[in-house]
Amino acid sequence: MDPETWSTPGWRHTATVWLDTRLAEAGLRRTGFVEQPHLRPWATALRAPTTGGDVWLKAAGPATASEVGVYEALLDAAPHNVLEPLALDPARAWMLLPDGGRPLGERSSGDGVVEAMITVLPAYAELQRALAPQADRLVDGGTRDMRPVAMAARIDEALVAVEAVAGNGTDHAALQRVAEHRDVVVGWCAELAAAPGPPTLDHHDLHPWNVVVADDEPVQQARFYDWGDSVVAHPFSSMLVALTFAQRRLGVSEHRTDRMRDAYLEPFTDLASHQELVATMELACRVGKVARALTWARVVAAMDPGPDRDEWARAAVATLTSVVDESYLGGA
Repeated sequence: MDPETWSTPGWRHTATVWLDTRLAEAGLRRTGFVEQPHLRPWATALRAPTTGGDVWLKAAGPATASEVGVYEALLDAAPHNVLEPLALDPARAWMLLPDGGRPLGERSSGDGVVEAMITVLPAYAELQRALAPQADRLVDGGTRDMRPVAMAARIDEALVAVEAVAGNGTDHAALQRVAEHRDVVVGWCAELAAAPGPPTLDHHDLHPWNVVVADDEPVQQARFYDWGDSVVAHPFSSMLVALTFAQRRLGVSEHRTDRMRDAYLEPFTDLASHQELVATMELACRVGKVARALTWARVVAAMDPGPDRDEWARAAVATLTSVVDESYLGGA
């Protein structure tokens, strides 16, 4: 399925009929018009008011279709940390979800966003530990395999994929530097494979706008959503986006992001010393940039030519070239 199909009256009618049928099965009914507030190359979302509050129908494209299977695994292992779907249609990659409330990024501002993330990150870490036994199931179900043992092949895949979507003005010399450091990256992958922390689900886009909480609930009851980019990887690679977003988009100081890091690592302290966990997290973030670059490349490949595609292509290049930067963050 693609954005052109998702925007047609015929598709919206079919989706609305499915939505109404699933609502009836759940003892609900729609009370107003269906809106389509989100239409992206990789997914679309419809919103409808119902007798039980707003609901969302998310339809995923091929690049994010594994999200349905991810929800099934999440409900088995960590049901209190995610929105419970009203219905799932794996064949069409459709999900009917209740509204989870406002994202943390809208509920708070400034230091409040950071404090909220510090509060919820331990719960996210516990979710990852609960999902670790299901890593093989997730990969078999289509979630992309970014486990450390697979990443040596992924660096080659990323170099090809990013070069393919790169537009005019691309710093090809920077991409060549990554290629020249391939053996170094492969060594990082081997080191990460031997480090503490079993492979598990990595949200892969963890930031305050992908964590929601109802207005009448405390932050501790926040739920993690939008799992379309998720991969199976070393758990600590989740901090690549979380910390980069905080530092470079929210302007959070390194001291504050260290508090976020430490809050996240707390549930893993039985595995190794704090110093070793921090070193492993930095290594996981470096390796995770390769997986992130592949995500950008898939998005760009699904887009039509235009300014948006060019912008996202630059993001794919920036992410991959940041693999050899001095900082373990950035490019996310």
